[in-house]
Amino acid sequence: MRAGEASAAAAKVEGPEAIPGEPDPRAAAFFDVDNTVLRGASIFFLARGLYARKFFGTRDIARFAYQQVRFRMGAEDMEHVAEIRSTALSFIAGHSVAELTQISEEVFDELIADKIWPGTRAIAQMHIDQGQRVWLVTATPVEVATIMATRLGLTGALGTVAEHEDGVYTGRLVGDLLHGPAKAEAVRALAEQEGLELQRCSAYSDSANDIPLLSMVGNPCAINPDAELRAHARERGWAIRDYRGKRKTIALSTAAGVGAMGGAVTAGVVALRRARR
Repeated sequence: MRAGEASAAAAKVEGPEAIPGEPDPRAAAFFDVDNTVLRGASIFFLARGLYARKFFGTRDIARFAYQQVRFRMGAEDMEHVAEIRSTALSFIAGHSVAELTQISEEVFDELIADKIWPGTRAIAQMHIDQGQRVWLVTATPVEVATIMATRLGLTGALGTVAEHEDGVYTGRLVGDLLHGPAKAEAVRALAEQEGLELQRCSAYSDSANDIPLLSMVGNPCAINPDAELRAHARERGWAIRDYRGKRKTIALSTAAGVGAMGGAVTAGVVALRRARR
């Protein structure tokens, strides 16, 4: 099964009765998560939560911290996305779905809730007020993404599906990461399943990796876009929203985030960077 099909199949769909106001069943909005809804990478915050609960050691969280620095600097390439998420999969292998769900709820409350972009949250609420369903679409594990969607009052989430047997993770994926073209596949499968008209739908992302998703809807919007997506959006007349302001200079906020994890982690990041060189 492909990543998009697996994600659409795993999605929990709320009926129109769950939508406030007059339902608009043919239209929906799809939001990328990392750097679009959330400042930073959701998988990194999950990693911090797992680290605090002794799932792994300092060297591993240092690797995640290094990846977060790269991500905040705009280095969202498939190699590093795959690396960080495959590492996360290895950490949850042997643990139960119920355990990860509980940890995800705690991580949202402790680390994620205050990092939601208010501007993006307002756009999502606008779609809800118009009677439309609103979905997160992310490479983050679907259980984590679903917690985020629930906490934000959204319809649900399309995310990477980690295989589990008898409620315990195997450390393998169903399909592949929900990233890049796979997001478009997942949205297309969900649209078919739910009877959505893609030309009436909207999509939001910060990354050029999501151009396939943005291109398939009638109302694409680049939020906090990387340079490639900004140029693409301008060329095609897409809407652009940038909520970063002074946060475009992110060195201080990144250093603060890494520093909060302690000197040992910072040292690990430095060592990793030297090793990369």
